[in-house]
Amino acid sequence: MPAPQDPPPADRTEHSQSADATPAITRAFSLLSNGWNGAILMALAKGPADSVQIRERVPGLTSRTLARRLRELTAIDLVTQDARPGLSSRTRYALSPHGNALLIPLAVLFLWAEDHLPASSSPAADRPATTGT
Repeated sequence: MPAPQDPPPADRTEHSQSADATPAITRAFSLLSNGWNGAILMALAKGPADSVQIRERVPGLTSRTLARRLRELTAIDLVTQDARPGLSSRTRYALSPHGNALLIPLAVLFLWAEDHLPASSSPAADRPATTGT
């Protein structure tokens, strides 16, 4: 008796696309191509941090850009914020459960890039794209 077989890949592709005209992969790459988002998420992978600590972890990131990106990442529930009242009141940011779930594919993408994308001699290659800042 032949072994059961998995459904053909086409079935999964058709099933995974929502009624939305934008496929999930396009949305994912849009998120990651939005300047600094990936770097901020990886900085928060090291643990909760306030905006000063995040900027220390992501050289070249301005306060203004960080504030925008954190608002966006919080709005889509990849990052949480915890505002602590007091004299040294600083808002601390952390990855949400959804943000933590993104770390595995980000790590795989990082390893793939290390192995398959040539390093550029351009200084801009060392920092994230600033598209949409």
